[in-house]
Amino acid sequence: MKFKDLREFLSFLESKGELHRITAPVSRDLEITEIADRVIASGGPALLFENVDGHSFPVVINLYGTHQRMAWALGVDHINELTERVRHLLGMVQTPPSGIMAKLSTLGTLAGLARSQPKIVRSGPCQDVVLTGDDANVNLLPALKCWPEDGGRYITLPLVISKDPDSGRRNVGIYRMQIYDGKTMGMHWQSHKVGAHHYRSSEEKGLERLEIAVAIGGDPTTMWSGSMPLPPDMDEIGVSGVIRGEAVDMVRCKTVDLEVPSQSEFVLEGYAVPGELRPEGPFGDHTGYYSLADDYPVFHLTAITHRKGAIYPTTFVGRPPKEDYFMGKASERIMLPALQMTLPEVVDINMPAEGIFHNLVIVSIKKEYPGQAAKVMHALWGIGLMMLAKTIVVVDHFVDVQNVSEVAWRVATNLDPGRDIIFTEGPLDDLEQSSAKPHYGSKMGIDATAKGPMDGFQREWPPDIVMSDEIKRLVDSRWGEYGL
Repeated sequence: MKFKDLREFLSFLESKGELHRITAPVSRDLEITEIADRVIASGGPALLFENVDGHSFPVVINLYGTHQRMAWALGVDHINELTERVRHLLGMVQTPPSGIMAKLSTLGTLAGLARSQPKIVRSGPCQDVVLTGDDANVNLLPALKCWPEDGGRYITLPLVISKDPDSGRRNVGIYRMQIYDGKTMGMHWQSHKVGAHHYRSSEEKGLERLEIAVAIGGDPTTMWSGSMPLPPDMDEIGVSGVIRGEAVDMVRCKTVDLEVPSQSEFVLEGYAVPGELRPEGPFGDHTGYYSLADDYPVFHLTAITHRKGAIYPTTFVGRPPKEDYFMGKASERIMLPALQMTLPEVVDINMPAEGIFHNLVIVSIKKEYPGQAAKVMHALWGIGLMMLAKTIVVVDHFVDVQNVSEVAWRVATNLDPGRDIIFTEGPLDDLEQSSAKPHYGSKMGIDATAKGPMDGFQREWPPDIVMSDEIKRLVDSRWGEYGL
């Protein structure tokens, strides 16, 4: 299954009983997020608010708020289907096919990948309405104030598009934007993100401006793609096309030299001035704490384009789990095969909701030599945004890393603190509030694997308590007799 745009996805969700329409009048300030928070906590549906005070555009939230809806958004019934698709594609790279039939099959796959790359079209519904000059005012969007101490209203589900001033490569990321007034917004480019690199490069080159386009809405895969922790040289729009199995149509902006998905609901066009910073925040963040006010670049609006009858998609974050957990979990599953190419001993990985992605990473490995757990920790700290991981826990291959209770038991029972804990230092997430210095601090690795002679362990390691298969089969066969 694949969806052309947000509207098709909403129709699909409604047919599945996974979309609830709310016609009662609601406020964009706090009320919508309180409603959504309760619905997310109960595993409830996506919400379409059709009557937002002071606005003509409806608001949809909680699109991705369950594992099932997240899978459907990516065109599958279960995320593992995409995991295996990625594994297949990477396998072709690792082991080129032999034999004529295998090669022909590979050619078909490669042709499909080529057809999935972004395609420039002359026009698209995202430009049904074009507003420039005084008519372009971001306050027409029903952007939310999410939490009581937020510094203002925020655009929370934008695809922020910029190009590297040196290479011209496109970056697409989901970066929150605080609305200052009708023409300016804060651009929350965290220091380790590619958008921030583009901004720093524009400063170094002495550019007068860095052009930016902000796409809001579109097909659900492309909307999500900006959250993926891809390498800087990979195009998120291209990856979206591969996942969808169909190219994303792109249309050129009206006032900046950039392209945006043609099926977007809204597009904000504008620029940032290198060196111009303004306080942004506070903001109720995915850590469960407010990220405090700090200086960030300023986005200057030059145009707004939108579809007729546009729908405004949004999200909010806070103490996990929230909608962003399900979005991040999909990335984790899809990126696992790529991680295993670098670290073949890795069996599985889990970044649980409680760890808010960067605070806790649990990984299981097939251990074969001394120091392997430590090697995996350091390797992970050296891979992309995994460098921000504050705590990495390594367990044996037979441990279910998705079962946090089992992992906690293994850590509590297998850990010798003097032997199994590694401390190091390195970069930390901009939102990390516990470190004495911003962006930098200590990290911890925990080796919770079973120990044996190759680890220098001098005692016999006890076996797990497990019932025999014979007795399990006996009880299974007689279960009806027990009256339980």
